[in-house]
Amino acid sequence: MNAIPSEKIDTETDEANSSLAAVNEVEAGIREFVRNDVAYLRRPGQSTVADSSETDATVKNVNSLIQRVAGTSLGEIENLISELESLSDLLHAEGQRVQGEIAGYAHLSHAAMKSTRIIAENLAQWKSAAENLRQV
Repeated sequence: MNAIPSEKIDTETDEANSSLAAVNEVEAGIREFVRNDVAYLRRPGQSTVADSSETDATVKNVNSLIQRVAGTSLGEIENLISELESLSDLLHAEGQRVQGEIAGYAHLSHAAMKSTRIIAENLAQWKSAAENLRQV
């Protein structure tokens, strides 16, 4: 299990707080836009150039807020994707290394079994030769 340094936790908390603040800011901008839009609909026939310019300014403000929040989210997603790709590469490399270690172990085990079999056969031959010498 890996320990997460406290600086990283603090940074993640700060990022979460700033993301939450940005989301709240977007929601406030959307509420203001809806209020202005509804107020415009409640007063039919009273629309003026000032109302449309205020509406345009509000729309631009909401659009900029959404772009800021989306930009932050997209940046975080791109960072996450790059981290996952690097972890995938690391896991692939480790898998290759482990496969090589297992193949080496299997080869060594096979060689050890072969050597043990040869030694056992030689000992059996020596034992039979020693018994033949004793009987003579």
